[in-house]
Amino acid sequence: MGKHAFSDLKSAAYCPRQCYYRQQDDDRGPPPAVEQRRELAFRYDELLAGADLADAPIAVTPTQLRTNLSCAKARFDAFDELSDPAARDVLLTGKDCRGIAHKILALDTPVPSLVSAGSPPENGVWKPQTVHAVAAAKALAYERETPVERAFVEYPTYGVIREVALTTRRKAAYRTVVRTLESIDGPPPRLDDRSKCEPCEYREECGVKTRSLRSLLGLG
Repeated sequence: MGKHAFSDLKSAAYCPRQCYYRQQDDDRGPPPAVEQRRELAFRYDELLAGADLADAPIAVTPTQLRTNLSCAKARFDAFDELSDPAARDVLLTGKDCRGIAHKILALDTPVPSLVSAGSPPENGVWKPQTVHAVAAAKALAYERETPVERAFVEYPTYGVIREVALTTRRKAAYRTVVRTLESIDGPPPRLDDRSKCEPCEYREECGVKTRSLRSLLGLG
């Protein structure tokens, strides 16, 4: 069994069926708009200093963005490294997975940080991003041969930064998703939670495949 891509782990944590369709898709790179939003995560000092945000792809007002960043700066001792990381866009290869960490922070122990182009939940981080963060931390620990017990997830269009501790529960969730990936050999069943379908880029393809399968079985 090959090493799982971070993107596949994140996708499988959201919906295994979505992950299956992503794996069939040759064009899996992020669109330019995503890259533009992620780039904000490398401008925190500039943004706090009052940079013009008129054309920036932010999701809140400039005042709110700066307020959120100021709160993050006061909260996290790693903020200076988050603003100016030791390395960016680093390919990590772990025991079970591999992928890009958007930032590697040179703290007492190295810490990965992942940059999301989307919105943060009210508290913590979304489950797929939690699994992604654990994967990045475990891969970094494997490469550096040193324990890595936390990661960061950043939502730069909101100026929000969240820390993810590698708790036993989160590590268990990661292992569950790894097992899910290893079991995929065809389209998995649809989830009961259809609220995840609307934002999915594969919803039409998924629907067609499902109807065709039902038709073949005489159920449609």
